[in-house]
Amino acid sequence: MIVHIVKRGEWELAVARGSYAPASLCTDGFVHCSTLAQMIDTANRFYRGQDDLVVLCIDGSRLKAMLKFEEPTGEHGEVAGELFPHLYGELDVDAVVRVVELPCEADGSFRRG
Repeated sequence: MIVHIVKRGEWELAVARGSYAPASLCTDGFVHCSTLAQMIDTANRFYRGQDDLVVLCIDGSRLKAMLKFEEPTGEHGEVAGELFPHLYGELDVDAVVRVVELPCEADGSFRRG
């Protein structure tokens, strides 16, 4: 299981289209994902203070695009040697097996629930 954090409205548009292609697919060449263990750190690093977020729970066996676990660039404070899942193509909505709300705390942070 891998996960991806997205604004609810963006996900709803993707469901209507049948696939999800965030801006990072064009700019970085892949969709940034996390493992379950990485999710809260990712949320706090990139989405702090944002509301109306959901977590897409993705079944890797249902993906049509190539999935690679790779080291990040390190420019956002990631731990050296840590591998993140990168999806090299659009995310098919049928690979998402669950969508979970990700509310932030009053201070804008995210905590394990």
